[in-house]
Amino acid sequence: MRSSILAIVLSVAAGGALAHGEHDTGSHRHAHSARGGLIPSAAAAARIEIDERGGYRYVRADGRADHATGQFPNSGNPHAIATQSYAFRMPLKPVRAAQRTPYVPRMIFGVAINGVVFDPGTAEFWNNDRASGWMIEALSGAVPLGIDRNNAHVQPDGAYHYHGLPLGLVERLPFRERPALIGWAADGFPMYAHWGYRNATNTASGMVELKSSWRLRQGTREGGPGGRPDGTYTRDYEYVAGSGDLDECNGREGPTPEFPGGTYHYVVTTTFPFVPRCYVGTPDPGFMKAPPAGGRPPGGGPPGKPPFR
Repeated sequence: MRSSILAIVLSVAAGGALAHGEHDTGSHRHAHSARGGLIPSAAAAARIEIDERGGYRYVRADGRADHATGQFPNSGNPHAIATQSYAFRMPLKPVRAAQRTPYVPRMIFGVAINGVVFDPGTAEFWNNDRASGWMIEALSGAVPLGIDRNNAHVQPDGAYHYHGLPLGLVERLPFRERPALIGWAADGFPMYAHWGYRNATNTASGMVELKSSWRLRQGTREGGPGGRPDGTYTRDYEYVAGSGDLDECNGREGPTPEFPGGTYHYVVTTTFPFVPRCYVGTPDPGFMKAPPAGGRPPGGGPPGKPPFR
């Protein structure tokens, strides 16, 4: 079955005004508009196709945002947004694995309903030493990375990607009225915006902003840069079970509008980890990024197996 999200065409009206038309998410339609301080997407046409067949959801997308973006290149990010050729698949009925799979920077965590990817990792490390394990958080502000108000910026290959809550997408959805589906993780479980039911299993309990269960570590850093944890590095944070609404992978079990019978779902929060840093299911290999030189493109299928037939 091919989803109703077949094509999102963006155009710029005469005089430079943004004329986005409407985006059909399959359950709601939302008018698009530009906001102050942002520019229309550079795309002449942003396209996403979703097929559901054979037990999988297949997503093709050009990675172009269907909302206004920041100006790229900019002083913190020298890259221009460019069209991508994403082809992903994920199971329609995902299952929890026996163990969680940690997110690593060479993976794409998931894809938004507009075809832009969620990619929380960075290439910046303490002392430029990737082997140290001290990865700098993109949203910490410690290093100017040219992040726009959608918590996004651009890879060297032109891939516009989200490090956190995509405000331009979320603000078009009734996220304070009911959980708002914003994407799909590589393991097939859905991703939702930051508001959810106060009681995860009770749809009549009211809506609240959901809190992660991660916090800054106490004391001083062990090794690496030293000093007190301040959020500069991913390792500055620790998971404290029960301290928030969500589990270690920034998710919870419960009903949503798309899954009234309940499902595990991830939440993109306004505080760390922002985008989840582990999977409860098994991520599809097609979400692995290409190596720096050679290899298959991001979003392709497993080696030797095309993602679409």
